[in-house]
Amino acid sequence: MGLGRAYLALLRGQARSQAAYRTSFVVELVANVFITAWDVVLVLVLFGVSGELGGFALREAMVMVGLSSFAFAAADVTVGNIERVRTYVRTGLLDAVLVRPLRPLPQLLLADLPVRKVSRIVFSTAVLLLALAAADIAWTPARVALAVVAPLAGTVFFGSVFVATASVAFWWIDSGEIANAVTYGGREFATYPVTVYGGWFRAVFAYGMGFAFVAYYPALALLGRTDPLGLPDWVGWVAPAVALPVLIAAAAVWRVGIRHYRSTGS
Repeated sequence: MGLGRAYLALLRGQARSQAAYRTSFVVELVANVFITAWDVVLVLVLFGVSGELGGFALREAMVMVGLSSFAFAAADVTVGNIERVRTYVRTGLLDAVLVRPLRPLPQLLLADLPVRKVSRIVFSTAVLLLALAAADIAWTPARVALAVVAPLAGTVFFGSVFVATASVAFWWIDSGEIANAVTYGGREFATYPVTVYGGWFRAVFAYGMGFAFVAYYPALALLGRTDPLGLPDWVGWVAPAVALPVLIAAAAVWRVGIRHYRSTGS
């Protein structure tokens, strides 16, 4: 209970500090909506040129957009600021985090929680709900459960990717661009049907890194569609479970990184 109150105090402090300048806070809330909206606009533009994308109609592709947008937005709000760990390592500020009687990862996540990005979650939730309503899905209890679990599992998946890629800073401080290529590149990859990609690129990102299981395969199960790439139908139903091994791997990388850390001595 004591630890819970300490973490809650950190969260409240961050929320109050970011909302202190109300006009700036509101402007940033609105601006963050446009960042998520841009993904939707890009898909609509593509469908304006072609009637289908990778063998999928607009209403089907939008389900994938909604799932991936919500998952990434929620992960970015709750975990995305872990990218700042390379600054903490470079400047030695991580020393102050490690000497406190709290776990370092929650401290870093709450130290600069981007409350202003909450608007992204609101917008992406609206996109997902509208996409599910427009897709003419034959709803069953199993599909309702999948529609709830898939975006949450996607959030865990992207959050784990954020932590794992940020942990590289313990060995390589200037790893930011590579980390961004995986996190933000993975978001772009998951936004579109996997069928639009080919060759080694699809093999690496879709299956090797698991991004196809964030939105593409859950969307197939919700839509009742067979995978054009040949995987069995049950893959879509178990796709959210991929988040678990990714979470375990990210936790392991983080623990090894923390143990590897050596103070700057400053």
